[in-house]
Amino acid sequence: MIDQRKLPNKVQWYVCKRGGEVIAAIRKMVIRGAPAIGIAAAMGLALGARAIRTSSYNVFRERFMKLAEKMSQARPTAVNLVWAVERMKGLVESMGDCSVDEIKEALRRESEKILEEDIECNKKMGQYGQKLVPRRATILTHCNAGALATGGYGTALGVIRAAHGRGKKIEVIADETRPWLQGLRLTSFELMEDRIPVTVIADNAAGSLMRQGRIDLVITGADRIAANGDVANKIGTYQVAVLAKANGIPFYVAAPTSTIDLTLRSGDEIPVEHRPPEEIYRIGNRVFGPPALRAINPVFDITPSKYVTAIITEKGVVGPPFRRNLAKLF
Repeated sequence: MIDQRKLPNKVQWYVCKRGGEVIAAIRKMVIRGAPAIGIAAAMGLALGARAIRTSSYNVFRERFMKLAEKMSQARPTAVNLVWAVERMKGLVESMGDCSVDEIKEALRRESEKILEEDIECNKKMGQYGQKLVPRRATILTHCNAGALATGGYGTALGVIRAAHGRGKKIEVIADETRPWLQGLRLTSFELMEDRIPVTVIADNAAGSLMRQGRIDLVITGADRIAANGDVANKIGTYQVAVLAKANGIPFYVAAPTSTIDLTLRSGDEIPVEHRPPEEIYRIGNRVFGPPALRAINPVFDITPSKYVTAIITEKGVVGPPFRRNLAKLF
């Protein structure tokens, strides 16, 4: 996988040879973005399965399930991770009459299938979503929901790519997205590679640009969507959604159905990951702020569905009432 911590200054491949190394890569933010984490988890389980030395199905199953449990805990908020792990576990459970070698090969194929499905899913999302984009539009996006966060095309950026591909005159405003600066480092990098005009702003400049009428719509990705349409996404998304509502600007969320968690009634039930406080006051090797500074570092926030105009999925665009209409997708 590309080490996203090094971008855009350096494109460096990070090689995992064991399932545990994939878990570490997910935790350390080598790879990030809900769909990409799910794909990595599936491939990590296929990789880990290969290292299990036994011909006994029961022994193999026991060891695999232990690895799967560790994988599912790598990061708590992105539901795609759990979705992919459960899919791989289900495959093992269904192959009790097969040889261990056959199961290992089936896991490898399944992980590659998850990757292929994600790319196809993102392209469908892009085609549905681009219909919401005017012929000329300035789009604000937060964090990075592009090829780097998925199997290779993007959710929010997939919609933008599809609109650009249709010849629409697109300008993108990318929030820098503190503290990991995914907008500054990753979104701008991807869009510049695609020659889509992009301008980066500080996170706290979004409201001012909206009030000036310089933003036509907002599109973000999501890490988990509850049954009622509440959205967990990168910290700072909630305030962007509130500002968009206050300024009469559509706020769209682009996410595959694997990101929708119908087991959770509302966003209040979504686990929000907190990461080390030094990520707030450390950028690279430089430390800012006085010694012994305290910091709170929630990685995600919850945007209530009342601020969401529509959710773009690979099965179509879903509007309110979300509880009823999201359930119809399944």
